[in-house]
Amino acid sequence: MTADLANFHFIRPVWLLLIPLAVGVWWMWLRYADPLRGWRAQIAPDLLNALIVERGSKKRYDALGLLTVWLVAVIAIAGPTWRLAPSPFTDDATPLMIILKADNSMMQPDPAPSRLERAQLKIADLAEAGKGKLLGLIAYSGSAHLVLPPTRDTGVVATMAAEIGPEIMPVPGDRLDLALIEAVRVLTDGQQGGSVVILADSITTDSALLQSVQQKVTFPLQILAINSPDSSQDSALRTAAKTLKAHVEPFDVTGKDVATIIRRAAKVHVGKTGNQGERWQEAGYWLVPLLAAAALLLFQREESGGEAL
Repeated sequence: MTADLANFHFIRPVWLLLIPLAVGVWWMWLRYADPLRGWRAQIAPDLLNALIVERGSKKRYDALGLLTVWLVAVIAIAGPTWRLAPSPFTDDATPLMIILKADNSMMQPDPAPSRLERAQLKIADLAEAGKGKLLGLIAYSGSAHLVLPPTRDTGVVATMAAEIGPEIMPVPGDRLDLALIEAVRVLTDGQQGGSVVILADSITTDSALLQSVQQKVTFPLQILAINSPDSSQDSALRTAAKTLKAHVEPFDVTGKDVATIIRRAAKVHVGKTGNQGERWQEAGYWLVPLLAAAALLLFQREESGGEAL
């Protein structure tokens, strides 16, 4: 549910500009359609109110109903959406390579669980949110190793990530550059494009190495920061992100970070495939029955002798 709310947006947001126009037209119509408009300029308000037998509450409710119908119609046309739907033209997905830092610094609990455990939980969330998509996994410390090439069995990705720790890494350290080179090799060999997300608490790789590898990375990069936003490690991570031209997503316990990463990866897929891949599922049609019911109600009132809108 949280991921759905984070993904909520409009496919055609420019249509929302009609909302102030609709409100303005409605207000002008309501003002000039007032049958007592001429009398209000001639008779004092207190006296006029005393002479009115029927206050016209029914008309006011009808007018508010008309405005509501207009606004709902504009929202429906703007195309509200919050989830992706597979395109009927292709079932291919652009891979998302996950790079997990597994050095000793990731074992620090600040607070518990450790940074590595939090990263592993986020990978499980990515696997759940990306079911049916291609996910791959690379682990790194002082060396980098391909754990899984891109696979649609995202559950295996989460399971393998849960088994990774500093104790199984042959060389300690922080060689993110080697992990990125491996990710580039895997994605290039797959010939499907893709993007990369790095889960790390800090990046202490030599800036010259990062600068060198950045020139070889042709895929969008994201970094999920597994640290405290005000820490010195976060500052170093963001400096490295600038060198790599990567988006930095802060850790979020509500799942907003995972939703944002998945959404960015999906946009990369749509761009690479010329809108032939996954698309945002149109949800405006759910408002059509509401509009039809409102139109029927207004028609019935007019037929029964009510005041037409």
